[in-house]
Amino acid sequence: MLGFFRIIKFAFQDMARNMSLSFMTVLILVLMLLSMNTLVVVRALTSQAITSVKNQIDVSIFFDHEVSDADVEEVRAYVDSFPEVTGIQYKSRDIVLEEFRNIHASNPDILASLDELGENPLGPTMIVKTREPSDYQKIITALTVPEYETLIEAKTFADTEKAIDRIGAVTNQVEKAVFVLSGLFAIIAFFVIFNTIRVAIYTQRREITIKKLVGATNWFVRGPYVVEAFIFSVISVCITAVVIFFAAGLLDPYIAVIFGEDRFLTQYFSSHIMVIAGLQFLGVLILTIATSGLAMRRYLRT
Repeated sequence: MLGFFRIIKFAFQDMARNMSLSFMTVLILVLMLLSMNTLVVVRALTSQAITSVKNQIDVSIFFDHEVSDADVEEVRAYVDSFPEVTGIQYKSRDIVLEEFRNIHASNPDILASLDELGENPLGPTMIVKTREPSDYQKIITALTVPEYETLIEAKTFADTEKAIDRIGAVTNQVEKAVFVLSGLFAIIAFFVIFNTIRVAIYTQRREITIKKLVGATNWFVRGPYVVEAFIFSVISVCITAVVIFFAAGLLDPYIAVIFGEDRFLTQYFSSHIMVIAGLQFLGVLILTIATSGLAMRRYLRT
């Protein structure tokens, strides 16, 4: 235990002697982690955007105004038998007419035309939702049969597959850019840490020689640099977490306008903080220890 505490002591001494290099190392690591978290944000926003688009897609089936309730129930049961269907909303003729009047409340000519007819010219409507947008075409094709031609006047489907594809394409481009940026910062962090350890070894070459002469083991000599790598990892991950939560709080009001969900990013990071922080800490720790090991292997001849 005495040797372990001495290793920690030497690690803090080394960091104090090379304060500027330690600061630059932490700064580069923070920038690298921020770029990685940008990738996480892009993935989260893309997933939410695609989910929002999917939730707004449906198939509207407009029945003839003379269709009977039995015929409507037959079509509903047929559509409901598809495993892809997740929900069916039925609107009666009266509800459809009321919604039509509300939509055209500012157009007196249309309302006057309805009043002149003396009866409801609109038929009932059935709104179908499926698991995936690609399933809607299957429903439409299934209803395009001769026995339903006289019952169904029209079927509408807002094809948003292209919109989803465009979202995916943009996301892929952004992810590639962020991935390259993260890799660039990782390379910079590698050389910064490498030079930090190399300078520390060079400035302490006499101390290291004395340690070896009095019987210090290789692990005792390397130990302070491993501890430094651990400390750099902890500090960089903590600073990054604070910056990310602060930035999420600033972005949430703007994101809420798009998705209609308050504190989306804050809640996302709060629910995934252990996984995100854990993986990033592990990655930074491996990077710093590996870099330190390479620097010591080159400049420490044991």
